[in-house]
Amino acid sequence: MSKKLFIETLGCAMNVRDSEHMIAELNAHEGYVLTDDAASADLILINTCSVREKPVHKLFSELGIFNKLKKSDAKIGVCGCTASHLGQEIIRRAPYVNFVLGARNVSKITDVLHKDRAVEVDIDYDESQFAFKDFRSSPYKAFINISIGCDKQCTFCIVPKTRGEEVSIPPELIVAEVKKAVDSGAKEVFLLGQNVNNYGRRLANEKVNFTELLRRVSAVEGLERIRFTSPHPLHMDDEFIEEFARNPKICKSMHMPLQSGSTNILKAMKRGYSKEWFLNRAQKLRDLVPDVSISTDIIVAFPGESDADFEDTMDVLNQVRFEQLFSFKYSPRPLTEAEKMEEVDSEVGSDRLERLQARHDAILDEMKAINLGKVVEVYFEELRSDGYVAGRSDNNLAIKVKGSEEWLGKIAKVKITEVSRNVQYGEIIA
Repeated sequence: MSKKLFIETLGCAMNVRDSEHMIAELNAHEGYVLTDDAASADLILINTCSVREKPVHKLFSELGIFNKLKKSDAKIGVCGCTASHLGQEIIRRAPYVNFVLGARNVSKITDVLHKDRAVEVDIDYDESQFAFKDFRSSPYKAFINISIGCDKQCTFCIVPKTRGEEVSIPPELIVAEVKKAVDSGAKEVFLLGQNVNNYGRRLANEKVNFTELLRRVSAVEGLERIRFTSPHPLHMDDEFIEEFARNPKICKSMHMPLQSGSTNILKAMKRGYSKEWFLNRAQKLRDLVPDVSISTDIIVAFPGESDADFEDTMDVLNQVRFEQLFSFKYSPRPLTEAEKMEEVDSEVGSDRLERLQARHDAILDEMKAINLGKVVEVYFEELRSDGYVAGRSDNNLAIKVKGSEEWLGKIAKVKITEVSRNVQYGEIIA
């Protein structure tokens, strides 16, 4: 009888990929099969995020819940970024946890499973060439790591302390993984890294930048769509933007993490670019790719942010008119420079976040009518219980149409018949 694995994944797409790796290793070497019922599981894993404060608090409340409902002989493991920075403290605070596995140590999952109270959180461990077994959450697309770790020193970010220094995965291994995914039915790949367009760091054998990697990946026969996250605005040079614009396999959606529209605050954050540089890069994208969708991350109330600094952020929002916005009020993270800085009043931060989000909602309402009647190509990858199939357009519009599973894994032309801020509805025309 197979052993059952329950896994809860918090945070970013890289965590999703790390979870896929652990699922694959546990299935291949230990015989575990996935279950969505934690109470029946023999092993419960929480793959954690530490980018903001809330997911860390959530971890210990979730652990308490799992400990109460789990089988008496079931094991609990804590993995990911919070595991990296809290390490032994997790077992001290939750002594029923069987092991802790850091974000840079995913390949050790089958080892720690058999070492009670093991703590493996070495951020210098290099598993960039480890040959993981195969598992994908979706048969229609593949998440593929192109680098691990981060060399940036953003003053608000804990990631370099949880994922270690940046190491690029050799291009031939990436291309081989893309080919394998395409051979098994995926038409779309999602290239992952903390700063994908800084690709090439610590490559042993040859100098390959991200633009060249995109060319090599796009040469894979049968691959139809390439997405990636997250590029860093600092590294968005003309060569990269022009390849993005002219390569038909690269989906025309770009995530550009702004963080702040104030050059002063960007300097305090150690982001390496100015408001003017960001606006210039966004405008070049809009000029070369009129239908491009640009998404962003924004932190409001970073220490030292004045009213004028916040207005600079609002100005960038109004000029770029992002199609998608992930916005947060600053929360101090341990092991970061900003943790020691004087915080902005919490109510002021909440008011700024509310203003930012309200303005973005208004922008989306102004923009959504533009999509009505458009014909777009949609790659269908999800069957919904309400009689719809869902997918995304080339420029990342979420689209639902009435249909059955026959459309899954296919690309079809869709006319948009109903629009909203987050989801568009349409009908298949070809």
